[in-house]
Amino acid sequence: MQTANRVAKNTMLLYARMVITLGISLYATRLVLLALGAGDFGVFNVVGGAIAMLTFLNAAMASSSQRFMSYAQGEGNVNKQKNIFNVSVLLHFFIAIAVVLLLEAAGYILFNGVLKIAPERMEAAQLIFQFLIVSTFFTIISVPYDAVINAHENMLFVAILGILESILKLAIAFFITYTAFDKLASYGFLMASLAVLLLVIRRIYCHWKYEEVAIDFRKYFDKPLFKEMTRFAGWSFLGSSSSIVSNYGQGILLNMFFGTVVNAAQGIAAQVSGQLGVFANIMLKALNPVIAKSEGAGNRRLMLKASILGSKVSFFMLLFFYIPVLLEMPLIFKFWLQQVPEFTIVFCRLLLIRNLIEQLFLTLSSSIAAVGNIKTYQIVSSLLNFLPLVVSYVLFSYAYEPYYLYLVFILYAIMKAGVILFFAKRHCGLLMIPFISNTVLRSYVVMGGIMLFSALPMVCMQDGFVRLLCVTGINMCAFACFVWLIGLNKEERIIFSRIFKELSYKMQGAITVKKQR
Repeated sequence: MQTANRVAKNTMLLYARMVITLGISLYATRLVLLALGAGDFGVFNVVGGAIAMLTFLNAAMASSSQRFMSYAQGEGNVNKQKNIFNVSVLLHFFIAIAVVLLLEAAGYILFNGVLKIAPERMEAAQLIFQFLIVSTFFTIISVPYDAVINAHENMLFVAILGILESILKLAIAFFITYTAFDKLASYGFLMASLAVLLLVIRRIYCHWKYEEVAIDFRKYFDKPLFKEMTRFAGWSFLGSSSSIVSNYGQGILLNMFFGTVVNAAQGIAAQVSGQLGVFANIMLKALNPVIAKSEGAGNRRLMLKASILGSKVSFFMLLFFYIPVLLEMPLIFKFWLQQVPEFTIVFCRLLLIRNLIEQLFLTLSSSIAAVGNIKTYQIVSSLLNFLPLVVSYVLFSYAYEPYYLYLVFILYAIMKAGVILFFAKRHCGLLMIPFISNTVLRSYVVMGGIMLFSALPMVCMQDGFVRLLCVTGINMCAFACFVWLIGLNKEERIIFSRIFKELSYKMQGAITVKKQR
């Protein structure tokens, strides 16, 4: 129960951040699109779009180091945490150097015949790529600090940093709207600088706050631990980097066959997916340390229980916001953006469907990582990550429409789910049939029921703001009913009832104290 309360508290902190940052981020995207135009916005997304991928790279690699940190915390071994931190710093420095060299080599190939960019924008595009490389270096060497913050479950600091990031992004959007400098180059430089600034803040904070964050390679270097972490980080990096190449490769493929305007549509779809995905990923960020600590303490049963419940709840959180957006996307985009590039709506809808398929299996990946036997899993996952790009390239060669890329990635998401299930059963002892019946099927039945009821106003009302409000209102009511009655089983309803009661008592207590003052 204490674990559930901790996860609930951390989730609430991150949700408070999300409420503040969501509107700011969406408005900033509107300003950037208007300032750059569809063409330059597309150039940024195909060349500098990988800067946005750095967030994913950072999270993926931090989860690797966090696994060792949380595991040591679960064992109650403070000295080992210092060893882990020092080894992690050294390891990620070498990884950063290797990645920078690879990116420079890739850039030479991309800018010599692969990317379709107007000659007059080529110089700005090359500048953005160099900004990306600098950001990448700082991102990777700061991974150990993110791992420490996550392992300590310090979601208050994460929330504050997220709000600061959103405010600075809005400031950047205003700056490029009115600047006399090249807007595209200025945007790339400032976005890269922001990534570096935030990472420096993390490092300063960790050195001030946490005892284990003390760099002394002579004192704390542990050779056997270095070998173990190198193996784990290497396989983890293979999986995360192949996933990044796969996602970034989508933009390159679309650019090769359809040009930068289609890249603008892809960029907007990614923005919407990223902002809405925050709602579910908040829960996962709060839950991942619990999964690793439970395994570190030898409690496999609690680890699996947390993973399965987190899988279902994070899916429902995603569903709550996805369904109105999926149904009323043309109207929402009309209100949000003055210019809606071609293919934006179909890209976005297909991407959200892919996310819903993947969401149910994300916590199982964390469970596999917590157990630590990831070599075969990462090899299979990495090979699978490249398959959609190959298939999409063949389809585009035969003049298929751009949205087929997203259809291929939906099929990939289904295949990836099967791979995760197989390895979760093999390494974690997951009971596959109960998971499919209690989690997967229940979740999709809930999704179908909510979508059916939420779509009713679309049958009898004309499109407009009133219909959007009706769809949203019905979605909220249907969500509460379907999730509580069908989505959650008896044990899960008891858990959530206790959490709600305890939170209610705490809120009443806080209000009483305030009145007495």
